[in-house]
Amino acid sequence: MSADNTSAYMPGFGNDFETEALPGTLPQGQNSPQRCPYGLYAEQLSGSPFTAPRATNERSWLYRIRPSVKHSGRYKAVDLPLWKSAPAPFDSELPIGQTRWDPVPYPAEAVDFIAGMRTMTTAGDVHGQAGMASHTYVATLDMQDAYFFNADGELLVVPQEGRLRVFTELGILDVAPLEICVIPRGMVFRVELPDGRARGYVCENYGATFTLPDRGPIGANCLANPRDFKTPTAAFEDKEKPSTVTVKWCGRFYVTEIGHSPLDVVAWHGNYVPYKYDLRTFSPVGAILFDHPDPSIFTVLTAPSGEPGTANVDFVIFPPRWMVAENTFRPPWYHRNIMSEFMGLITGQYDAKEQGFIPGGMSLHNMMLPHGPDADGFEKASRAELGPQKLDATMAFMFETRLPQHLTDFAGSLETRQEDYIDCWAGLKKRFNGTPEGDWD
Repeated sequence: MSADNTSAYMPGFGNDFETEALPGTLPQGQNSPQRCPYGLYAEQLSGSPFTAPRATNERSWLYRIRPSVKHSGRYKAVDLPLWKSAPAPFDSELPIGQTRWDPVPYPAEAVDFIAGMRTMTTAGDVHGQAGMASHTYVATLDMQDAYFFNADGELLVVPQEGRLRVFTELGILDVAPLEICVIPRGMVFRVELPDGRARGYVCENYGATFTLPDRGPIGANCLANPRDFKTPTAAFEDKEKPSTVTVKWCGRFYVTEIGHSPLDVVAWHGNYVPYKYDLRTFSPVGAILFDHPDPSIFTVLTAPSGEPGTANVDFVIFPPRWMVAENTFRPPWYHRNIMSEFMGLITGQYDAKEQGFIPGGMSLHNMMLPHGPDADGFEKASRAELGPQKLDATMAFMFETRLPQHLTDFAGSLETRQEDYIDCWAGLKKRFNGTPEGDWD
């Protein structure tokens, strides 16, 4: 027996939701009655300390067929060698430098979403719940009677190729390229592949949960609007079948065997929830007279640190947009930064890189290492006729953190690493000749 598997959603970010797959399941006026309807168990899932301020307090009440203690038996260690956690500062012997990769190829063997995870970078310390890891996934197999939860952090999933059906304890998220989803820390889920295979990116956030950035002088509207975030309605499995549950805990993996599905939540209410978001609903703002604003104006989600204005992780996108700034170099300017930037391209072409950065690819520009447009991009932008221009059919993103991102051995030795990436700036010329006009011949 299972609930209807068609996905349905409730709009809003940070809302307190309630939903039931069977009528009359949710207790009214209290959370934990002596006897729950349908013979269910009441259980709270907390995403923050009990005493966290109301604005950051996260918890949901679940009404389920079995309590979670019945979804775990004796655990045994299991090895997922390509999924790494911080701290792992010297996992790769590759020297520091700007790094770029073509897409990770699909493996010859069949792997599901969890076995297909490959860690590219780690930052911070998973034990201290600070920092993040950047992953790519290549999956060719449904998670059949196999379930997973991550005690180390929440997962922000960015599909690049192929759709995902993410069945969580609280409901189903259907996520396609140009959409994202966030799975909270500790929430059990499994992933199916409607298109047979899928590739994309994952940010594993060890720190405070993602939230919407403050808009400041922008005001009440634009950027990512709360109503465009979608949380699933309740859906459940009542399935008596041998199954496995794998957990990631302090960077290690453990598996337990059970005789049923752990996705047995018939109803729930609260604000500790999975959600999805369509990147095409992001409303960008920008310069409408001159100069290129900071890329922070493209922040979709931010995970704050203890230092005001300094993120543990920012999720930033570079979406289609009009560029109209006068007498302005329009691509991102050359810069060095205390933030470390892991970048991916979902579709199209990134305006600062004319060659070599292709959909499914990745790049890493670590803290204080210089980067910016390649030589061809600089030349083109410096000589362009500056009428209104629509940058279209593109979507790039960054996982950006205040901490250094250390390469894994997998990333450092990956066959798709572009050893000549640094050469993309080789054509930048000295144009200084002592005259105000410079040498533009």
